Amino acid sequence: MDLLVSENQPETCLNVGLDCGTCMRKAAASVGAICDGLNSQGLMRIFFEMYPSQGCHPMAPVFESAYREATTCECEPVLASAAAA
Repeated sequence: MDLLVSENQPETCLNVGLDCGTCMRKAAASVGAICDGLNSQGLMRIFFEMYPSQGCHPMAPVFESAYREATTCECEPVLASAAAA
C-alpha cells in the first residue's frame, strides 16, 4: 500500500487490484465521514489533492456523486425524549 501514498494513478491502483469505481466510492465515503456538508468547490479541491494524476481526473463526477450519496442520511430524526429512554 505504500505505492498508493506516493502515486495515486490508475495504473498503480489497478496493479494492486483496485478499480476506479470502487476506489472513488470508498474514498468519497471516507471523506464524507470526516467532512459532511462540503460544497462542490470544496469537494473538488479535496478530490484533486487526493488524485493529482490526470488519469484520475475523469472520475471527479463519480467521486462527487458517491460523496453526496454517502453523506445523505435518509434516517428519521431521533426525538430527544426517545433518545433519553
